[in-house]
Amino acid sequence: MKMRQLRALCLLTLAALASARPKAGPEQKCKSGPVDLVFLIDSSRSVRPHEFETMRKFMIDILSTLDIGLNATRVGVVQYSSQLRNEFSLKTHAKLDAMVKNINEIIPLAQGTMTGLAIKYIMNSAFIAEEGDRPQVPNVAVIVTDGRPQDRVAEVAVEAREKGIEIYAVGVARADMASLRAMASPPYEDHVFLVESFDLIHQFGLQFQDKLCGMDLCLESDHGCEHICESSPGSFHCLCLPGYTLNQDGKTCAAIDLCAQGKHDCEQICVSSPGSFTCDCNKGYQLNDNKKTCSMIDYCSFGNHSCDHECVSVLNGYRCRCNQGYRLLDDGKTCQAIDLCAEGKHDCEQICISAPGVFTCDCYKGFKLNKDKKTCTNMDMCNTVEHGCEHQCVNTAGSYYCICPEGQLLQEDGKSCGTCKSANIDLVLLIDGSKSVRPQNFELVKKFVNQVVDSLDVSAHGTRVGLVQYSSRVRTEFPLNMYHTADEIKAAVMKVDYMEKGTMTGLALKHMLENSFSEAEGARPSSRNIPRIGLVFTDGRSQDDITEYAKKAKEAGITMYAVGVGKAVEDELREIASEPQEKHFYYTTDFTAINTIAENLKLNVCPEESQGEIEVKDPCACESLVEFQQATMSSLEQLTQKLSGMTARLEQLENQLLSRK
Repeated sequence: MKMRQLRALCLLTLAALASARPKAGPEQKCKSGPVDLVFLIDSSRSVRPHEFETMRKFMIDILSTLDIGLNATRVGVVQYSSQLRNEFSLKTHAKLDAMVKNINEIIPLAQGTMTGLAIKYIMNSAFIAEEGDRPQVPNVAVIVTDGRPQDRVAEVAVEAREKGIEIYAVGVARADMASLRAMASPPYEDHVFLVESFDLIHQFGLQFQDKLCGMDLCLESDHGCEHICESSPGSFHCLCLPGYTLNQDGKTCAAIDLCAQGKHDCEQICVSSPGSFTCDCNKGYQLNDNKKTCSMIDYCSFGNHSCDHECVSVLNGYRCRCNQGYRLLDDGKTCQAIDLCAEGKHDCEQICISAPGVFTCDCYKGFKLNKDKKTCTNMDMCNTVEHGCEHQCVNTAGSYYCICPEGQLLQEDGKSCGTCKSANIDLVLLIDGSKSVRPQNFELVKKFVNQVVDSLDVSAHGTRVGLVQYSSRVRTEFPLNMYHTADEIKAAVMKVDYMEKGTMTGLALKHMLENSFSEAEGARPSSRNIPRIGLVFTDGRSQDDITEYAKKAKEAGITMYAVGVGKAVEDELREIASEPQEKHFYYTTDFTAINTIAENLKLNVCPEESQGEIEVKDPCACESLVEFQQATMSSLEQLTQKLSGMTARLEQLENQLLSRK
């Protein structure tokens, strides 16, 4: 129906331009009376070069039939896209040859489609006396466009019509009918034309000539054409809309069924319409983007399948499928893991570890899995693990313990030997956070700090640890009294943010002396003789003087350790370190080696070696009784857990022996 309307519209006449006149012969020009006519042609980028040539010929063909002259028909041409170009005005040419030559020289602008701007231009700049517009002579504008305007046209078109300009809107191919009607003068059936392509634009020209020069038999006679009547001088013939063919009577039309003729490329279903077709698909399929082939509908993609694991699309529906090691339950959606251990479908000697649909065997502590990956053998822990015993490792059932030679004591780590246990200290670490350290090395520094912490007996009444970072400024990361366990301290260390910038080691030493070892930040009173130890870690030369506060720190009784890496200056490190320097000064060229320094660094001192005294607690004091009670309860809990574990193992072994019988 739409195509019928388009073709019918393109054959309507420009009746308002002039009254009917006799046909012009080959040598005779049409005498239509004086008219000021301006062509407004769309040269946007959507108009292809060959289409623009067709539009150029269209204008020349119309002009060839008109009586051109300053006292007859005057013609102007304006092309537009995103901008305007006045090719020639109403007063420019008085002869046809000059107009044709000028039209053939037009170069398309090839930009946007600012139709409203173009209408405003012809209203204000083309139909004016300065450009050749005559009073009392009809002003006619023919707008030819192939697209939707990119600006507003309705308001400016109303203004133009109110000024007496009669507007004809000719749309081609992609033109928008609503926009054409907004531009054109009423009645729309006489002023709006829409054709399928530029190749058909000549029909508007023919009709234009017929209306100016003679009677249109299609309009003024009973032609009998079912679809389209096309006039020719003194005659007419019938045409059909696209998709139809003219019958032998020369008037009626028959639809062309391309589906029935097999002239289609639909994969499944062809739906016929006159002269064309559309494709469709069978149930359970959907049409692809090419509008020809079909794909099975993926019902899983709708997201409402409720499958526990995997949804598998099938024709007209879906089904659920479980991952390997799972079985589908009766509801057809839920998956359940297959526990071979619980079902007894295994041959492990001691421990069966289940995973969905599979299992692995393991052994109790103190046993090792044999090569068959099923049976277990009692293992010599001292010879198979890195026990770390300094003197001697002693095997037990499924475990081991360390012993020391006579005269030495096993230290709190359960591995090393010494003449005394570790002493309590107040330790403040100053770490270099300057730009030269770099982020990845700063992470190694934090691990170094945590290695040092691991070697200490950290508690509220034992060793206390504080951390200070320095660069161009100094920042206390946490004071001595903030954390009371090694795990808390190590977690806080790993959260420290890298400062970057300079290396003010002297400022950091001043901060440590005046703030970090103050009682306000957790340092215990000097009267308690708790050793105070400061450790400075740096990778470069200090940007300020360190001499004053390095000396003051040692004079204040603080034992100073200096650890340098890379470009650290040895003289500065030795100036910071306490005597004897060989025990308090460490250096390495590479950050990756600082873990070795941490292993060799012995910050804890024995009571007889320290300048202070070990804090002696009154065993009857309330605080000591509470600590004793807590330690006793903790030991009992650990013993209970071990007994429970041994009982469980014995029960498993007993069950296995019974099952073998």
